[in-house]
Parts: sequence; structure tokens; C-alpha cells
Amino acid sequence: MPGYELFGAEERKEVNDVLETGIMMRYGFDGPRKGIWKAKELEQAICDKLDVKYTQLTSSGTTALSTAMAALGIGAGDEIIMPTFTFVASFESVFSVGATPVLVDVDDTLTLDPKAVEAAITPQTKAVMPVHMCGSMADLDALKAICDKHQLILLEDACQSFGGSYKGKALGTIGHAGTFSFDFVKTITCAEGGAIVTNDQDVYVKSDAYADHGHDHLGVDRGADQHPFMGYNYRISELHAAVGLAQIRKLDNILSILRNNKKIMKDALATVSEVTFRRLPDEAGDSATHLSFFLPDENTARAAAAAMKAAGLAAFFWFDNNWHYIRQWDHFKQNASLHAFPPGLKQAMEQYKTKQFPASDAIIGRCISTPVNLGWNQDEVKEKAEKLVKAVKSVL
Repeated sequence: MPGYELFGAEERKEVNDVLETGIMMRYGFDGPRKGIWKAKELEQAICDKLDVKYTQLTSSGTTALSTAMAALGIGAGDEIIMPTFTFVASFESVFSVGATPVLVDVDDTLTLDPKAVEAAITPQTKAVMPVHMCGSMADLDALKAICDKHQLILLEDACQSFGGSYKGKALGTIGHAGTFSFDFVKTITCAEGGAIVTNDQDVYVKSDAYADHGHDHLGVDRGADQHPFMGYNYRISELHAAVGLAQIRKLDNILSILRNNKKIMKDALATVSEVTFRRLPDEAGDSATHLSFFLPDENTARAAAAAMKAAGLAAFFWFDNNWHYIRQWDHFKQNASLHAFPPGLKQAMEQYKTKQFPASDAIIGRCISTPVNLGWNQDEVKEKAEKLVKAVKSVL
């Protein structure tokens, strides 16, 4: 799955360019850096690859989300509708700007159920945040229609799906803004890094400042910058950007390998009649980082995941996972946070101590995802596919 599997001479060359100058900060030091601006190059490369006007790099996908929310004017008193199935960074970012996460059910796309979104809208709703989980997309036509109808912000958390698309448009570029993660296990990696993409100049200008202590970056040197906004230190370094610059040039090859390997595994598993697959709103746009499938019931799925692991295969049974599904998000449900939540947010969060999501449980409790690797040769892919089929059949 991750780009680090294809780490090589190209990444070393870009990193060495930075090391030879000794300028590892992305801003300032114009003379000694000798024209080496890796972060700027990567931002332009992302714009070109995704056909989007603006990109702002950050230190992580989490800081990209926090920055995007702040730039979009989301804050205290605002509600953000988000899914029960996502990485914990999604709700942590909502808390970081003082807003209230409103969790709603997912459907068999493993992303937001549009009907659940519509039912959750209140006068305090400011944004809808679909999370394009495990390499594939939410039903963006339906979600965009809801946002347009209610005049809501559509913020795409595409941190797990760089390179994916929906009806010909890159994920992350369809809403008001989108975010990506380039951490060590993402489709392309900077080791650590993230990005906000948008076609809205105002959102970009505010993101650019917010990620660097409010600097407007309009001065002749860093000391001459003004500070029109509050901000934080969410900067990416030149070293991290250098790795990402080499990686993005490999993206087309990465996606081709992933899609080929996933097809082999999916075709093999499709011979098992009791297995059904995640619904993809646009199969052609799947970045193919994971193969996600459903078994008839929770007990069978849990047993199949155990059998897969015993056979040496990676198996994510999300229902029992405390990073990705609400069932075991104890620090979310119990408000165990360093944040001093305002009274209104504390009161809103009380419901999650007991709130149940049976519709999501019925989906996630039957779901297994297995990552698709880049480093497998064709014999290894076929061997993995055979082991997958054998492991699943063993519990049916």
C-alpha cells in the first residue's frame, strides 16, 4: 500500500539537494538555499496532478484538517457532521478548533450515509466532512447536493485516498477544500506531512498564514511579514517535502500497481459466494489501497480475520479496532482530553457516552479490510489471493 515500498534513489537525490544547502526550513534563507525550494515545488506538483488551483503543505494530515477548518471559518458553536468510521484525527481536528463533532452512520460504501447526514442537520451545522476511507470515495454527488441545499461547507477528509478520483475529478478537489496525509504508511509519503487543496483563494491565503503563526509571507524577507491572522506552527520541513516531491512523480505507477494487485485478490475472493464487497460510488476512481469485503455476520468476520492473520495476511477487523471505529473510542466518548471544552461542547458530547449506532455496527461488524501492497511480485500476489480465499472459506 504505502509509497515507502518504492523508496529509492529518487527520494535520496531530492533529500540530498536540501542537505547540501543545509537549509531545511521551507521559508526564508533565500540566499544560502541556492534556489532549492522543495515545499514550493511539491505544492505546485500537487496542483498540477490534481488540477486544483491552490495547495498548502502542513506537517501532517491532522494539522491539514485543523488548518482547513480554521481557514473555512469553522469554530466554537459550529457542528461538523462526520462518520462513525474514520481515523481518530478527524474528530481530534474538530475539537482543535472548538467545534462540535456530530457523528452519523456509514453505509456499505464505508463512508457517510447521505440519509443519515440529512437527518442530522441542525441550525448549528456548519460543515459536512466525508472521509474517503481506505482508498475510496464517499457518495459525493449526494453529499454535495445536501450541502448546496442547506448552504453548508463540504470539507473532504481525503487523507487516506490521495490519487483517488470521483467521476474524473480528484478526491479533495470537489468540496470547498480537501485534505491529505503523507505520513509513512500513505499512498505517497513524506515520512510526515499533509496538505490542504482548494480552488478558493481566500481559503488558501488563510491556510498559508494559519500554518505558520499567521505570517502573510508577503514581506521581502521573513522579518518583514505581517500577521493578519492567528496561527500555529504546522509547517512542513524541506526534508519532508523533498521526499514527497520524488514520491508524487511515482504516483501513476503506484496506482497502476495497486489496482492490478487488488483486482487479482478481489477476483479470487469473488469465487466465495458468501462474500460481498464494499460498494464503490466510482470504481474507476478507487486508489485501490485496500480490499474491503463483508461476511454474513460479526462472528464469521471476526473468525475470518483471525484465520487470515494465522495465514500471514494483514486483516483489519475494524469493529474491534480502537483507532478507526467509534465502538472503542473511549477518549472520545468519555471526554478524556487535555482540552478545556466550553460548557456547550461538553454538554453536546455527553450523548456519546451511551449513544449507539446499530446501522454502523451492522456494516462494520461484518467488514474486513486487507491492505494491498506495492512490493509484491505477481507470484506473491497470486499466493496471497489463494491464502485469502482459503482462510475465508475455513470459517464458513
